[in-house]
Amino acid sequence: MRRYFITSTGTGVGKTFTTCALIRQARGLGKRVVATKPLISGFDKTKIEESDTGAILAALGEPPSDETVARISPWRFSAPLAPNMAAAAEGTAVDCGGLFAHSRAFLAQHADVALIEGVGGVMVPLDARTTVLDWIAACAIPAILVVGDYLGTISHTLTALEVLKMRGVPVAAVVISAGEGAEVPFAATCDDLAARVAPIPVLPLPRGATGAELAGLVT
Repeated sequence: MRRYFITSTGTGVGKTFTTCALIRQARGLGKRVVATKPLISGFDKTKIEESDTGAILAALGEPPSDETVARISPWRFSAPLAPNMAAAAEGTAVDCGGLFAHSRAFLAQHADVALIEGVGGVMVPLDARTTVLDWIAACAIPAILVVGDYLGTISHTLTALEVLKMRGVPVAAVVISAGEGAEVPFAATCDDLAARVAPIPVLPLPRGATGAELAGLVT
């Protein structure tokens, strides 16, 4: 069985694209795959299809409905802010205990592949004291770190890997998701990072890729 927590160095780097690619690869191999993004901010219920939750549902082959959205993302906040701020804007707080318990129950399902997608980067705050790193550690599964190919990504990647290592979180792979207009050639970024983080696999995910590059993570 494969269990992964998909995290990143920041927002908008390509976590959901990676999650959906892994789902499609697993389904293509005939695997039973389940996925969740239990906590999401910036969620607009009138534009479900455009949301990360909607993209995950589409990859799973499920229609967007109140029931499926609530199952994939039980904690949803409207403001496009860090979870602690998005929750505060609605007069509440993230229930970290409930979130961690939900994630562990999700991982206990009978499935060949189970994917939890986080929110923002590794150190994004969930409440006044808790970060995504605490969430990852509570799940006790390997992480997949999704990073960009922008100038500065090597520093951000090495920093994220260092804090994951400090908390004893194994990293199954670093996925480099290609963006638009990168100042550094994509191949050069991939080669440089691969040399620096070995033996952790570095997997390139070019724009428009089918995700075949990630198949080894779900076989």
